[in-house]
Amino acid sequence: MAFFEIVSNDAPKIQSFYAGLFGWTVQNDDDGYGLVDTGAGDDAVGGGIGPSMAPGDTGVKIYVRTPALEDTIARAQTLGSTVYLEPMDLPGGYGRIAVVSDPDGNPVGLWS
Repeated sequence: MAFFEIVSNDAPKIQSFYAGLFGWTVQNDDDGYGLVDTGAGDDAVGGGIGPSMAPGDTGVKIYVRTPALEDTIARAQTLGSTVYLEPMDLPGGYGRIAVVSDPDGNPVGLWS
């Protein structure tokens, strides 16, 4: 796992909840998306908590690092996956992401 993401219709409330519950530090950007420092050290999995951008995108997602994003998407599709988010570049040169489904319809983020 490379990254976790929690998306909410009330991101400030959810950020406060997780910060209070686990002692996480959340640093927001101008759009209200908060990068999370879990305090688990330099090798810890990072995360983010942010506002909903589209209907149905709320909840928790994991992002798995993959060296070949398009190949992983193709492999997921042969296993019955649906592509929820086509590959896109992240701002700031942080790589590319996509989101596919698992067999139960749960979103699985891919990051390269």
